[in-house]
Amino acid sequence: MRKPFILISISLSLAIAASAQRSGGISDSMLRSIQHEQRDLGGTNRALQNAMSATSIDQLTANPQNAGLLDTHFSIETRRQSITDQQSSGRCWMFSGLNVLRGDFNLRTDSLVVDFSEAYLFFWDQLEKANLMLQGCIDNGTKPMDDTRVQFFFRTPVGDGGTFCGVADLADKYGLVPAEVMPETFSSDNTSRARQLISSKLREYGLQLRDMAQKGKRPASMERAKERMLAQIYHMLLYTIGTPPERFTYTFRNKNGQPVGQPREFTPQTFYQEVMGGKRLTGTFIMVMNDPRREYYKTYEVELDRHTQDGQNWRYVNLPMDDIEQMAIATLRAGHKLYSSYDVGKMLDRKRGFADTENFDYGSLFNTTFNMDKAQRISTFDSGSTHAMTLCAVDLDAQGHATKWKVENSWGASWGQQGYLIMTDRWFREYMFRLVVPMEYVPENIMQAWQTTPVMVMPEDPLFLMDE
Repeated sequence: MRKPFILISISLSLAIAASAQRSGGISDSMLRSIQHEQRDLGGTNRALQNAMSATSIDQLTANPQNAGLLDTHFSIETRRQSITDQQSSGRCWMFSGLNVLRGDFNLRTDSLVVDFSEAYLFFWDQLEKANLMLQGCIDNGTKPMDDTRVQFFFRTPVGDGGTFCGVADLADKYGLVPAEVMPETFSSDNTSRARQLISSKLREYGLQLRDMAQKGKRPASMERAKERMLAQIYHMLLYTIGTPPERFTYTFRNKNGQPVGQPREFTPQTFYQEVMGGKRLTGTFIMVMNDPRREYYKTYEVELDRHTQDGQNWRYVNLPMDDIEQMAIATLRAGHKLYSSYDVGKMLDRKRGFADTENFDYGSLFNTTFNMDKAQRISTFDSGSTHAMTLCAVDLDAQGHATKWKVENSWGASWGQQGYLIMTDRWFREYMFRLVVPMEYVPENIMQAWQTTPVMVMPEDPLFLMDE
């Protein structure tokens, strides 16, 4: 019994010795120096520490100069529509995208309104993402488990997040239905548990497909296995999100809720054609971003940043903010809303629904500065696109320059400015990242950049997280 004890003692001694020889740790002398640098917590500093122990940092640092009444006038504003609520889910990209589509429908018909079912599109989104993950396990089945691409698929088999290209691919393929035809369920509003269970099952299936690939099974055999696996995922989605309708009867209504015309029978695809005026969404827009780390007026494509195996990757033209703002203003002036995304948590006054770079003075509280620029924040994972919202208004000064912007959020009508968020232009320039622009409002030089062969970038890049 003494031999194992001796071996453990030797191992511990070696570990301690190795630790003592390793450089870069916090030594006793370094710790004493750090502690010596701290000011004596007496008087004002003691009061500040007491205040911080019982009060939120945002309350203590709120800028009183920004506490007055907000100017809610906008010189250019699109038509108002009902505010949506994504509840406890990460589907902001879908809510924002569908907000754009229903706004365009109202603008085209001049009177009709419609609310689309997010649950319907989410059902197909989750099934398609499951297929994307399983196919990725087949395509990379002979690579080692610690390969970057293999880990990409196993880390997040399915998720709530996404981008506007997902709205386009899913709606073009599966169509749309009205909200009352397929309403929300508990698990579509609160996605975490179902997502966890489906992800766990997909990881199990992924291992089985890797085993088949490493044993040299034929592609047709693995395809049949994948189909059986997707049948189980489909079954889980039916229970948690509901059954997607194949046919339904619907009557369009005006903004007062009055029926217009007779009830008609639709499929999801024919309803989509009706509300889109017979066109598909793909091919009607371009996506732009502001990423000061990369060369402007070039097109980039994010590998594997898509919702469906046969769909489009997130592809964008990188532009300075001046160009992005001019396209946004032109589109809003024509009455169209725009899909846009932001690092929404930065300098956000949640109670007032107001975002400004001067909302809080964190530096003074801690006697320091926070001086990274936008490029540095992106590179160090300090900032990136986290939330999609629907750009709906801009206020211009006498020279035609933007001073503030407004977006429809998807956090319910009781949040912020009755469901809206107002942001200053200086905040917009620092924390806005993505914008989807109809092609008719894109200048020729930017369209030419869009049509060039894109530079491929990796999905692990700090900027390419899914909007949630």
